[in-house]
Amino acid sequence: MSAPDFIPTSPTARVRAYSSPPRRNDSWSPDRVAEVKSQPAGDGLGSSGPDQGYCFTLVKLFDDQLFLGAVNHDDVAAGCVALAMKRASLYGRAPVVHDLTVAFAAYGFLNPSPDNDLVTLREDLFAECRSPHHYFERRHIVDIVKVEYLKQPHAAAVEACSVNWKEPFRTDKI
Repeated sequence: MSAPDFIPTSPTARVRAYSSPPRRNDSWSPDRVAEVKSQPAGDGLGSSGPDQGYCFTLVKLFDDQLFLGAVNHDDVAAGCVALAMKRASLYGRAPVVHDLTVAFAAYGFLNPSPDNDLVTLREDLFAECRSPHHYFERRHIVDIVKVEYLKQPHAAAVEACSVNWKEPFRTDKI
């Protein structure tokens, strides 16, 4: 173990080196009581994935491309980052810029003149969703978007939104 320089040591003392623990012959399995054997799925439960916080760094790339209207920038970032993280987790990877492109396009934030009904919908959905007290509102923003829409290539998803603004949404949840 390392020690500060002012601690006297014997120059003839043998220095210990790291050694690995013995190898296990059996493969690992989740057999303990509290281990999660699979991620539960459903509305309001979220989606796990690696390095999802990186998405907040990527939001800065879109600052000059977003058409927010009356919605606060931080609310838009919180809601769309959650949607982008879900898309990334569907692919089992960390978020990339295309995940945010799909998320912003779904709610018309990349469109300079979105449909009035979409503007009304997003003003209602995104109000104060940046607050940690509004987790379920943020989850609703994510859960009303179809998984099939999120699994499309980003260019196809953006195109689908420009043709019909209702395309990304589950009509039973709006």
